[in-house]
Amino acid sequence: MDVKGAVSVQLMVRSDLASSGVAFTLDPDTGFRDVVVITGSYGLGESVVGGKVDPDEIQVFKPMIGKAEDPIIKRSIGRKQTQIVYTRDGSDKRTKTLLTPDADATKPCFTDEEAKTIASWCVTIEDHYSKHHGHKTPMDIEWAKDGISGELYIVQARPETVRSAQQANLLMQTQVTAHGETVIEGNAIGSDAACGVARVIRDVSEISSMKPGEILVADMTDPDWVPGLRIASGVVTNRGGRTCHAAIVSRELGVPCIVGTKDATEKLKTGERYTIDCSKGSTGLVYDGDSIIERTSVDIDSVPKTETEIKLILGDPSSALSLSGLPVAGKYIGATCFAQCWSRSPRNHIGIHPNAVLHPEKVSPEAREIINDRSKNDESPKAFFIRRLSEGIGSIAAAFYPRPVIVRLGDFKSNEYRRLVGGEQFEPEEENPMIGLRGASRYLSPEFRDAFELECEALAHVRNKMGLTNVQLMVPFCRTAEGGKKVIKILKEHGLEKGKDGLKIWVMCELPSNVFAIDEFAEVFDGFSLVLGVDRDSGILAKLFDEDNSAVKAAISLAIKGAHRNGKEVGLCGQAPSDKPEFAGFLVDLGIDSISLTPDSVLKALEIVSKAEMKRSIEKEINVAISAETQDEPKKINA
Repeated sequence: MDVKGAVSVQLMVRSDLASSGVAFTLDPDTGFRDVVVITGSYGLGESVVGGKVDPDEIQVFKPMIGKAEDPIIKRSIGRKQTQIVYTRDGSDKRTKTLLTPDADATKPCFTDEEAKTIASWCVTIEDHYSKHHGHKTPMDIEWAKDGISGELYIVQARPETVRSAQQANLLMQTQVTAHGETVIEGNAIGSDAACGVARVIRDVSEISSMKPGEILVADMTDPDWVPGLRIASGVVTNRGGRTCHAAIVSRELGVPCIVGTKDATEKLKTGERYTIDCSKGSTGLVYDGDSIIERTSVDIDSVPKTETEIKLILGDPSSALSLSGLPVAGKYIGATCFAQCWSRSPRNHIGIHPNAVLHPEKVSPEAREIINDRSKNDESPKAFFIRRLSEGIGSIAAAFYPRPVIVRLGDFKSNEYRRLVGGEQFEPEEENPMIGLRGASRYLSPEFRDAFELECEALAHVRNKMGLTNVQLMVPFCRTAEGGKKVIKILKEHGLEKGKDGLKIWVMCELPSNVFAIDEFAEVFDGFSLVLGVDRDSGILAKLFDEDNSAVKAAISLAIKGAHRNGKEVGLCGQAPSDKPEFAGFLVDLGIDSISLTPDSVLKALEIVSKAEMKRSIEKEINVAISAETQDEPKKINA
């Protein structure tokens, strides 16, 4: 019997009694394909899609779904200001909006296990549509949780049409320079920037007052606001997350947007000029006045290939996904990673001294209150510290997976540690902290060994539970080879065994002992990273440093030759090769294995190093030819 029609009976998911949200099978702002981004809030999904709330967000790394114990690389809890629920009072309105109780607003609205389940389903859906279309098809999916049964449901799925339509081999970069003071910050949508006059609009009825090129400032937006969005040079809202209406439409229109600023409509003034900057990762910034905006477009296929590996120096986890497309051989997470992870800023990762999370009873009441507030959704302050540090490192490692990511272990100086919450209770006041208790010596000291072990636990979580075995380690400021052995022993005790699952442990080559005893260090470590610089706190001394100094070059030469003599890799971490072609040529002639630079220098360095390698190759061919002719001369004479 042929069926000519059917009546579909579908369960109404009671997410008004639980939570709901949106999931993308790529990062909607950078186009990074290996992550599922899940957002959610309490009640019906209109709260998230309509930008009425700042939602919770979890990012799940696709390659490790079903393989690793913890494939989650980022968690953030939004304010979830309101929730939409069904009415039961017999009125004409089917739904109503309630304020979310503070106790609920500060808690996650879906668990890690639920996020992993949703992510797994999303990947299955993406695979289905990709097979159907014959090409990779990232998806925009809506999910809901039933408050009665506790079950999860997928309620809608459609192809994502903005980032997935962009050319994969085209790298767009925006850089904002010479800007004014930061007025406000929020969540960046996209990676562009714009300048313009602000237009604060408190009700959609005022949208007709918008002029082309103005910056639209509003509490939130919905479809009625589209006419204003179409002519705006930028958008700033008080509320909303990365999957809200303002974010979605701004991406489609290619307009930089910052959502979730809390009070943009109060701080930004109509008629004043501002700059919207979404080029610095997940945090969007609004500057006072106009700024210089530089844009570049690079065809990755046209970038020269080099024998010398070009690596990236990166310390901000929020910018990792946007930089993952750079044509680099790997990543080097310098000390700045820990500056970002341990910064005092609430928008950054931890901001708390490691000893303070281990001994909160020893810090001031004010510091203890901050510690308790930041760790309120974790089992303990210690668990908070380990989770946040592992997420920061894991986000960068996932962005470049499976390329190697070398993590420089914590290398703050004592005066920098003192600035963290609770730091004053634990840090000595050193006369010269630059050459004081830092690096390997600090890890081994009785006062700070426990703090280093926290770091070890976070790194072990990244490699062993998140599955990111592309993470390698680097020990900074290691004065003796014996000290290096002791550090490696501690790492092994915490699940970070040198050689196991491909784990390499490098050492910074930044001290005279590293150069002159390089054979001893080579017996302990897998590789070396040369660092050029002086006291980073001294603007006066920085002017005196010159990479072309004969003593500096002699030390570099000794280090590279010594590393290669022992069959070890050696790289250089610094900007000099991108600024000075002659210095790049010097390194290439010595056969250095890699050069690590900041993101804005990578493309320039590839050009310079490529030319240096070409010059070296031509000179080698000429020398071979001259040598051959010289060897033939006696034969001609004898003949």
